Amino acid sequence: MAKSKQLIIRASELFDGERLCGKRSVVVEDGKIVDVLSKALKADYEGIVTPAFIDPHSHIGMFRAGEPDGEQEGNDHIAQITPAHDPLDSVYFDDRTFQEAVAAGVLYSCIIPGSGNLFGGRAKVIRNFVRHRGEAEVLDFGYKMALGHNPRATTGWRGQRPNTRMGVYAMLEKEFDEVLRKLEKAELDQDRKYSELKEKSLSEEVFAERSEQLEREFSLTFTSDDMFLLDALSGNKTIKIHVHKEDDVLYLLHLKEKYDLKVSAEHCGAVHNIEIFRMLKKAGVPVVFGPLGGYDYKTELRHAYAENAGLLYKCGGLFGLMTDHPVIHASGLRESTRFFLHAGMKEEEALSLLTKRNAEIIGLGDYLGSIESGKVASLLVWDREPFHLAAKPTVVVAEGKVIS
Repeated sequence: MAKSKQLIIRASELFDGERLCGKRSVVVEDGKIVDVLSKALKADYEGIVTPAFIDPHSHIGMFRAGEPDGEQEGNDHIAQITPAHDPLDSVYFDDRTFQEAVAAGVLYSCIIPGSGNLFGGRAKVIRNFVRHRGEAEVLDFGYKMALGHNPRATTGWRGQRPNTRMGVYAMLEKEFDEVLRKLEKAELDQDRKYSELKEKSLSEEVFAERSEQLEREFSLTFTSDDMFLLDALSGNKTIKIHVHKEDDVLYLLHLKEKYDLKVSAEHCGAVHNIEIFRMLKKAGVPVVFGPLGGYDYKTELRHAYAENAGLLYKCGGLFGLMTDHPVIHASGLRESTRFFLHAGMKEEEALSLLTKRNAEIIGLGDYLGSIESGKVASLLVWDREPFHLAAKPTVVVAEGKVIS
């Protein structure tokens, strides 16, 4: 069998996801990085090399450039709790902002419904560089919830919609409690039926057939919405929870503890007390911070100071950086790091936010975000230092293929 052609990139400076490593030769084959060598090899391309950028919280393709507001598909007005909604079903890949994102080095986005509904639906990681949805999905990552102002500000939409946070949160916990009780009752019924079955003198074949029927009866107890809510409550997938104000962050921590949830805190823009960030760190909750530099258009953002980025950095927990596209365009992800650079973050750390840390936060740390043998070869070759104002990727490699 013929060996596939190698792609060789000579890095005049290599950022591997954590640190600057000096000159290296990166060898790519079959979409993967197969070697990173200090010796010089005859190269196809040369320049400063970094991993591709990843946006961990985006509505790209759902809020589309050049379309009227009534055409946006980020929020569904049908109900407050819609866990089965798949954001990929509302993405159009002819949105030009995909091309702009790729040109700026942002090759992946975690897309989510956004954020008018209490439980908006699912979270999926997609490729920004593909032609259509059939090529897009990388990972079915988790779910999206929203606390605070947004779900209580949608009383004009359909369905039951409380206008206070206490009403919204009571609705949420009622929904969680009811589906968990439904699960417990179904499990008790199933255990009783199994016990009765074991008391009968049945052949192995008949017992296996009846057991299969019981399993089917058990699964039919639940609606599709029930199944998605139970998946979220199982702790096997992350719930990305939109939250800005400190009081709502504390409620997020209450939810995590009460239901033993796996969560990330999305936004946290108005957290201006470092103790809140420390509490998130202690609870093992990663922060997906941002968007930074946008217009603070609602009351709950009145404490969304630029200096809050410095508090998060000083706290030292696991955090990444989002655009919340279209609030900040996906192509502006790199520029958002300036708020952390102003707070004293080193350039290598800022690059790590966009690459390795963002990959880890959305469950792709084993595949993306760093340049090492075995990782997916999604790489950027820069014409100058990446944080120079005029810097741009002159070569974009997406999963081993040169696309720009």
